[in-house]
Amino acid sequence: MNFQQLRSMREAVRCNFNLTDVANALHTSQPGVSRQIRELEEELGIELFVRAGKRLTGLTAPGAHVLPIIERLLLESSNLKKAGQEFMAQQSGLLSIAATHSQARYALPHAVQEFRSQFPNVKLHLHQGSPKQVADMLVSGEVDVGIATEALNDYPELVALPCYRWTHSVIVPPGHPLLDGPLTLEGLARFALITYDTGFTGRSHIDGAFTQRGLAPNIVLTAMDADVIKTYVELGMGVGIVASIAYEAERDTALRALDAGALFGINLTKLAVRRGGYLRGYVYAFIESFAPTLSRAVVEKTLSEEPGAASYDI
Repeated sequence: MNFQQLRSMREAVRCNFNLTDVANALHTSQPGVSRQIRELEEELGIELFVRAGKRLTGLTAPGAHVLPIIERLLLESSNLKKAGQEFMAQQSGLLSIAATHSQARYALPHAVQEFRSQFPNVKLHLHQGSPKQVADMLVSGEVDVGIATEALNDYPELVALPCYRWTHSVIVPPGHPLLDGPLTLEGLARFALITYDTGFTGRSHIDGAFTQRGLAPNIVLTAMDADVIKTYVELGMGVGIVASIAYEAERDTALRALDAGALFGINLTKLAVRRGGYLRGYVYAFIESFAPTLSRAVVEKTLSEEPGAASYDI
């Protein structure tokens, strides 16, 4: 048994049993993939795949049973390689981070700057995407750390740790009527609204608040980028609802902000890593720089717990 055989089986499932795609993913030939799978089946003494002629169409019951074991073996193989690299180069390497736009633009810069001063020889790759894309990049092993408010808790392959709480702000041009009185959902519902796409930056809390009061907000424009929302508010197209960290008084001089925490509640941003993955020392350092409550001891303890155990909270 060898790792190429295990990779062939795993990629066959990931590529929806298309051996041409498997061969491309593994940089080999289709006959080579077929041979690796056959040799693995012969060594294990079981049929791993359901076949229609020469085509693979699905997993057999034994195949479905051994797939998680193969996934763990390949993950531990990757961990072993990273552990060796850790001792060979403790202060150099690559750190890949995936985050939503709001996190990358407003929450991450200070932590990234601090990390770079501590580890100047570590290259940083910053990926942006929707919460689901952030989670998918983590699950696939494309990135080491993911940061988002939504979605990360929905994946059993991930360990999501709370970082910080935040609220929304309503943003309007100077002189807007909403600046004259107490902010209410009924008052907001009278104006055209501009806010985040569904699934981004606490949008579920916004929708839930209006629904609970039996109101139908007039949302005329949505975006995943707070800077886009602010741009269209400045143009007079509507009232904006953004994460409070996205409003910067010294920069957003053409806008005013009203705290909307009492209307839409408190949101919790989380940082996630892949369950069972190996984290280099500088990854722990970055995590603690971004969220000081997440020390290496806290992260390691949470990673050692079984899925479904009571999670760490702030």
